Amino acid sequence: MAVETRDGPQLELEAAIGFNGHVISGLRVHPDREHLIYPLGCTVILKRIKDCKQEFLHGHTNNVSCISVSKSGLHIASGQVTFMGFKAMIIIWDYVQRSIYAELQLHQAKVEALAFSPNDKYLVSLGGQDDGSIVVWNIETKQAICGSPASPHSAGHCLTVQYSNTNENIFIFMFTSLVFFGSGTLSVWELDLPNRKIRPTECQTGKLKRIVKCIEISEDDRFIFCGTTSGDIMKINLKTGLLSDCGPVKTKYSLGVNVLRMMKSGDLLVGSGSGTFTLCSSTTFKTLKEVKLEKGVTSIALRGEGQQFFVGTEAAQMYRFSYQDFKPELISTSHNSAVKDVAIAFGTSELFATCSKEDIRLWHIDKPKELLRITVPNMTCNSLDFMVDGHSIISAWDDGKIRVFAPESGRVMLIIHNAHRMGVTAIAGTRDCKRIVSGGGEGQVRVWELQSRGHRLLETMKEHKATVACIKIKSDDKECVTASSDGACIIWDIVRFVSLQMVIANTMFRTVCYHPEEYQIITSGTDRKVAYWDVYDGSAIRELEGSKSGAINGMHISQDGKHFVTGGDDKLVKVWDYMDGVVTHMGIAHGGSITSIKICSNSRTLISTSADGAILRWRFPHPSSL
Repeated sequence: MAVETRDGPQLELEAAIGFNGHVISGLRVHPDREHLIYPLGCTVILKRIKDCKQEFLHGHTNNVSCISVSKSGLHIASGQVTFMGFKAMIIIWDYVQRSIYAELQLHQAKVEALAFSPNDKYLVSLGGQDDGSIVVWNIETKQAICGSPASPHSAGHCLTVQYSNTNENIFIFMFTSLVFFGSGTLSVWELDLPNRKIRPTECQTGKLKRIVKCIEISEDDRFIFCGTTSGDIMKINLKTGLLSDCGPVKTKYSLGVNVLRMMKSGDLLVGSGSGTFTLCSSTTFKTLKEVKLEKGVTSIALRGEGQQFFVGTEAAQMYRFSYQDFKPELISTSHNSAVKDVAIAFGTSELFATCSKEDIRLWHIDKPKELLRITVPNMTCNSLDFMVDGHSIISAWDDGKIRVFAPESGRVMLIIHNAHRMGVTAIAGTRDCKRIVSGGGEGQVRVWELQSRGHRLLETMKEHKATVACIKIKSDDKECVTASSDGACIIWDIVRFVSLQMVIANTMFRTVCYHPEEYQIITSGTDRKVAYWDVYDGSAIRELEGSKSGAINGMHISQDGKHFVTGGDDKLVKVWDYMDGVVTHMGIAHGGSITSIKICSNSRTLISTSADGAILRWRFPHPSSL
């Protein structure tokens, strides 16, 4: 269903590849045991475990920073980040209706953590470093009951909160003070409902000074377990507020303890910043089982009684474990840094490829599952393209090399060394699959001939003064257009290697496209305008306001030429009518700047990528008449 917004119909989001693994405890299992809940950008995703079917909760205006699920499963709460000086929203979702139950706004800049009371009566929220307050909300009335500064200290900020498992009026909240060598204070807060106050009692840890990153309370509320940046776990008696134990003594967890989860058996699941994931005794802290995962563990979610559990990492990976064998099963992968470009295999709408830091990944369009990963350690792929015959992927890298890979196996077919001295920034292949046109950070455009045993540089064209951001080749392989951050778009004859036309604007061009009939080009960039130009004389035909805020980074035209799409720093996917120059549909889901956007050749699907690592698949609203 397309939902009406202030700007017209909203695009239907069909699938999302991505998971914000940096949100601590962002991955949750719903009490119905059937759905995973996790954040991606400004969207909360519900993913059915059985068949991976996704549903999307839209309402946040910026990245989701924390998630909590009520014990009954009736409500989900999510908080977000926003800009300094603005209030950060908390949304309570009605899980059954998949709709917004309440929008709560008191915290400034960021909501750090959320926790439901055991009987779903209250929600407690913590503000981030620039807010420093704690608020208790009545879920039924949707109003704040009371609030308080999180700590009397003037420095430091709150990191996490956990509600008592048995008492509606008690929650534990950890405040990290930056004074006195980073010592932390742990407070047990009690809700005084008649007086609308919350009163803290500080726990005593004696001479042991630690910065606590996470807390977990035993099911009977006897003990609080605190994971620290030092890599050990403090055990505190909840009734007395006194330190009971601390361990392990010898082999501490490297890069600190990020997340703790208590099993029904009483044992602890521990996730560390180095990727070590262990099951340990809550009495002796002795490791019982251990595995090493890729990058830091940030989420542990138990399913039901804990016979099965799910783990999320900073590498944006999700794993499934069973308690019995404790072996990781990788169930979801995604980029954990900015996606730089997306390319769709020519003539098919089944395969597409994305690139980012260190890797290129191939995906099947109908199933958001990674088919192949091509890794080049410590390098960033800036741009990529499929050759028309489907036999190779050409790619542009920041180490100045062009790499050509086989899409089936990922093996290297060709490396062009020293292609550009300031990194290769843009790339395109001709229809006859015999040549590659590349652009570099220094502004040069180069044409390469592919040979059976290597390659040959045909020509270097040097009119651009800054980074070449985009290259498109005409269907007859005789001309191409390049867009540069120097404010020029140049149409080149790539048979005689001369410039035919140059268009100049007061902008840093980011993207350019030929209209399918190839008599016009459209451009966009940092001036937020979409401009139409005549190919033959370089004259400006039309200018549209493409975005109210931020550069436009990606643009693509449908095969019939009737519509085009844009995406940029405003995080909005826009579908335009080419002749009328108006937005027909808008997509709101990205939490980061949109970096690239493509329409599939069947004009049924649209793929957009963003700086937060997300890849989103939308239903294209204008099926092709071709």
